[in-house]
Amino acid sequence: MTKKQLEESAAYLKSKGFEKPEIGIVLGTGLGQLVTEIKDQTVAHYHQIPYFPLATVEFHSGKLIFGSLGGKKVVVMQGRFHLYEGYDFVDITYPIRVMHELGIQKLFISNAAGAINLDYKKGDMMLIEDHINLQGGSPLAFKNVGEFGERFVDMSEPYNLKMRKVIEQLADKHNISLKKGVYASVVGPQLETKAEYRMLKILGADAVGMSTVPEVIVANHLKLPVVAISVLTDECDPDNLQPINIEEIIKIANQTEPKMVRLFKELIEEI
Repeated sequence: MTKKQLEESAAYLKSKGFEKPEIGIVLGTGLGQLVTEIKDQTVAHYHQIPYFPLATVEFHSGKLIFGSLGGKKVVVMQGRFHLYEGYDFVDITYPIRVMHELGIQKLFISNAAGAINLDYKKGDMMLIEDHINLQGGSPLAFKNVGEFGERFVDMSEPYNLKMRKVIEQLADKHNISLKKGVYASVVGPQLETKAEYRMLKILGADAVGMSTVPEVIVANHLKLPVVAISVLTDECDPDNLQPINIEEIIKIANQTEPKMVRLFKELIEEI
């Protein structure tokens, strides 16, 4: 990755009308309904954007969408990249850097995750307060990282406290149940074993997924305030573990998403 590549990617998008977005949004698996709320849409498919990786997971449609949401200009990433698809950390986080190059000032992230904390149930949402990186690497571990920002990035408060407080207030206002907790990010694509779920609980994780942490690390590298919500689509109880049902996970994500969309939309209006 070079600065020139980022500039070329951003220049292409600007030529398509992606002008001065204020907020970037990353949509997770089964979480695409927010797109229907965006007004005056302009779309760029990933395969058209210079130097962009391509989405391979069937649930991810692979496009950037620019438009208005909550009275502000947004750019939405519909389809993200994962280690389990064979990408490296620089590929996975390249779109975050491109959105930053376009001018976003804040980043919202969503994901589908499994509930490690057994007080949390399918269909709950969890505001991520902190994370545990179990992906075995970093999106900042490359030779010329110093050209893009400081090499040693502080992670004492990776998720923006001010936005978290606002989103909690909005949840209270609308009587939306919003849990809080620690998100553990693993490689995947296989789901966890019973022993691994027990380990994650011991480590202090409330939820587990296969994304988000690389994007958050890069957001902090770019000094970009970030907020993230997990939609909890399955319960990871090692003593009563059921075989995974991907269709059910997508269904639960779809059912819960309208509440997440409402919180994100009103957060955009508030900030």
